[in-house]
Amino acid sequence: MDILTVEGGSKLRGTLAVSGSKNAALPVLIATLLTDDPCTITNVPDLRDIETVISLLVFLGKQIARSGNSIEVKAGPTLYAEAPYELVRRMRASIVVVGPLLARLGHVKASLPGGCAIGGRPINIHLDGFRALGAELQLEQGYVELRANQLKGATIHLDFASVGATENLMMAATLARGRTILNNAAMEPEISDLAAFLSAMGARIDGAGTETLTIDGVSRLRGAAHRVVADRIEAGTYMIAGALCGGELKLQGARLDHLAALTAKLRQAGADVDESGTDVVVRAPKRRNAVNVETAVYPGFPTDLQAQWMTLMTLADGVTQVSENVFENRFMHVAELQRMGADIQIKGNTATIRGVETLSGADVMVSDLRAGAALVLGALAASGKSVIHRVYHLDRGYEHLEKKLNAVGARISRGQE
Repeated sequence: MDILTVEGGSKLRGTLAVSGSKNAALPVLIATLLTDDPCTITNVPDLRDIETVISLLVFLGKQIARSGNSIEVKAGPTLYAEAPYELVRRMRASIVVVGPLLARLGHVKASLPGGCAIGGRPINIHLDGFRALGAELQLEQGYVELRANQLKGATIHLDFASVGATENLMMAATLARGRTILNNAAMEPEISDLAAFLSAMGARIDGAGTETLTIDGVSRLRGAAHRVVADRIEAGTYMIAGALCGGELKLQGARLDHLAALTAKLRQAGADVDESGTDVVVRAPKRRNAVNVETAVYPGFPTDLQAQWMTLMTLADGVTQVSENVFENRFMHVAELQRMGADIQIKGNTATIRGVETLSGADVMVSDLRAGAALVLGALAASGKSVIHRVYHLDRGYEHLEKKLNAVGARISRGQE
């Protein structure tokens, strides 16, 4: 397995280009299952999760042509209705193939999902929504099978503003008969990006970006072209890196309107965050202030930036509390930060961080994607050398991470165990 070796202590200065959003590109690519017409998706990042969804689309019968960050999706001879375990287990987002396939074919069989080890994240919300749209389902031997001759519009209240459930049900509803109203829908920018693509395909969707989505079903969707929105979590990770490692970073293509909660916290911590045209500039604070964070669904502070924020706070002046309110088991990076010298105590869903003067390089192990980002940030700020193991998690969600960071002053090399 690959490892990253990081020589810490360098300031970060220069310009980073923010990639297209992984969490937007995945459902957009899956949405091409809703039509047999060709679709072209651009600004798609080069990531392991993207390769996984491409493999899944090919398995389901699509033909894929990739050129750089552009992907063309065409129909093959047959569209298949089964998503197998060996593909779905690699990535939780695969479960959103259920909505498009059920709407197109009237039946679908899909393995229950795998993905990052950050809690159960059950798919009950998805399944309850499909039942409301008229589907019959059964669970057997790790698979869910759904059938519906014709989905019918319904009013659905999501018990939790689940991004995946919102995407799944929104896609299914585009071809349902009549009107579907999704209450307590997720409001993330990735939902709005998917809605924009679906609308370009001919879907009738109102309310994207709000907690109420209204979808009037149509008889068919056509092909369309779409550019994926910038990755707000990648941008946020590098914004935190800029605040942590000194110097000044310019992030090309970052969207501050998608990162309001993080921006407010960074400014409270003492960093300067400014817009410069289509770029965001982060200047490190002279002193880092301790700033408490509670994660919440969008537009609250993102759970996907919680681990990175904790790394920043390990070197802040004072005591910080970080509360994780979205996912369980999302403090697995804490033990690894402690190996670097961080002073962190956990009680329930809250971590208390007492700032220390310095972190020290160490061998650490990545447990999930965002935990891995937190450890890279810690290694960049630490004195001495760190070796980061299991970096395949990072390759799922950060495009050319070491190349981008090395271009602005980091010292990271990739090797093998």
